[in-house]
Amino acid sequence: MSEPYVMHFEVDGDNFTSAGEASVQVKKTLRQLRFSPEIIRRVSIAMYEGEINMVIHAGGGVADVLIYDDRIEIILEDKGPGIPDIHRAMQEGYSTAPEQVRSLGFGAGMGLPNMKRYTDSMNIESEIGVGTKITMKVNV
Repeated sequence: MSEPYVMHFEVDGDNFTSAGEASVQVKKTLRQLRFSPEIIRRVSIAMYEGEINMVIHAGGGVADVLIYDDRIEIILEDKGPGIPDIHRAMQEGYSTAPEQVRSLGFGAGMGLPNMKRYTDSMNIESEIGVGTKITMKVNV
């Protein structure tokens, strides 16, 4: 496919119950398109972690998934508070999640590290008070 198969999702920032729905849809689509289980697993994990981060920290956002023959690109954008220290946020276990979020089992400080771990490339653009854009790529 020369033109990508595009999926677009609105991530509801007020609803932990629906968080992860986009990653489930992407997983189903990748299965139907006959991608390998390993590629599906990597994309699903990165996508889920990104969705949860948008719910926890940014009040939601948008997620676009572009599926090519040779790669899958995930673009997450929000209008949240921004990430003040990206280097620190990338450290495993570092979290700014509020206690009520942690009590639900989220906010362990593994979101960004896992997103990087399961993708071939990840770029974070963030501006305080404006929002964050994360672009990830998984090579097929």
